[in-house]
Amino acid sequence: MGKKVIYFLLALLMPLLSGQGVAKEWQLSPGDNLQQQLNLSADGDVLLLAPGTYTGNFVIEKAIRLSGVEGAVIDAGGQGNAITIKSSGITIENLSIINWGDDLTAQNAGIYSDKATNKLTIQNNRLKGDGFGMWLQKSQHLSVLNNTVEGNPDIRSADRGNGIQLSSIKHAEVRGNTIFHTRDGLYIISSQDNLIKGNTMHDLRYGVHYMYSHSNKVINNLAHRTRAGYALMSSRNLEVLGNTSRNSEDYGFLMNFITSSQIKNNVIEKVWTKPENKVLGRDGKGLFVYNSAYNTISGNKVESAEIGIHLTAGSENTKVYGNSFIDNPTQVKYVSNKKQEWSQEGQGNFWSNYLGWDMDGDNIGDTVFEPNDGIDKLIWQYPEMKILMDSPAVLILRWVQRQFPVLKPPGIKDSFPLMLPPVPAKERRVTDSATTSPQLAAAASGNNYHE
Repeated sequence: MGKKVIYFLLALLMPLLSGQGVAKEWQLSPGDNLQQQLNLSADGDVLLLAPGTYTGNFVIEKAIRLSGVEGAVIDAGGQGNAITIKSSGITIENLSIINWGDDLTAQNAGIYSDKATNKLTIQNNRLKGDGFGMWLQKSQHLSVLNNTVEGNPDIRSADRGNGIQLSSIKHAEVRGNTIFHTRDGLYIISSQDNLIKGNTMHDLRYGVHYMYSHSNKVINNLAHRTRAGYALMSSRNLEVLGNTSRNSEDYGFLMNFITSSQIKNNVIEKVWTKPENKVLGRDGKGLFVYNSAYNTISGNKVESAEIGIHLTAGSENTKVYGNSFIDNPTQVKYVSNKKQEWSQEGQGNFWSNYLGWDMDGDNIGDTVFEPNDGIDKLIWQYPEMKILMDSPAVLILRWVQRQFPVLKPPGIKDSFPLMLPPVPAKERRVTDSATTSPQLAAAASGNNYHE
């Protein structure tokens, strides 16, 4: 029995006596061969980079921590990936990563991983380059925290990479990142059970772009100066809560083939197509719902959009209630042949152009609100008719429709319109005081945030 104990103790001590199995910290300077040290390191080692520039395309194949002192720069020399990850359990932090390649077909990225890895952490880095900021694929239990990704505004938007691209990712937390001047900020495809929270994205095509994904949460993000703040496509079971979209050109939220999802307590402001980009039929839409069904849209504020909400292409069986539509020249554009009721259990929406009354003081209008009629549909079909909007003929047609409802085409009806806006969505946003960024705090307070 005693010999077995001795052998067991020796088995534990041998790695220590031989110098193996003990994590080490290696301090490197720009004159050292970083790739050689990456190759020689053992799992658990820490490589600490002193200030200066480390030029090369580095590959990490061990479960190490690569960390930089302020001023440590990884320069990829204008080609390939700056850092390629080929193992699980890797942490990359506190580095400035620049000048990787611009070949989008080759998926050039500042940080690149396409292996089936687990437990990666990428935090507190600043990336600036032409291709993808991060290309992360096939990983699980991934943390991408408090990084800044900057693209190149001198390159045409379509030719830039996305800021952070997640492909076939599960159980990721992407929190507190700032992304600008890339193509899309966060691009998520074929991924599930992920949390996208507290990120700031601006000067992009799309802030958050979802494709073929399900069971994800998008919470308390800020997108501004984009073509679309949030482009949600071909996905299901999304929880999109407490986000802000401001100063988008085409869409605050674009929903294309989204099902069984919640779009709640978001703030959408100032969606307006620039005059130089105006063409017939191109208008800024606060919420654009295309071929999407069985969703809940509630508690949102849509203000100062050319069109508050536009539903089309079979977007039915959607619950729309408790929202505020404020100062949108066209509150609703509804292209369908089926009537829809936009209230739930006696609660409708607030419409800033509602002209009804509330005799019993219950904050619910006594007359039904129907935002569209047959004239509206004609104008949508033939936009040139706008010049006749105030003509006597159009006024007579509207009067006839009101007197003979049988002539009114199917559309939206809110049977319980609210006389006052609900508690503002920005005050009901999902809170997490420990992680809310200054940008989000500014958005929540209604102040503009300037970089």
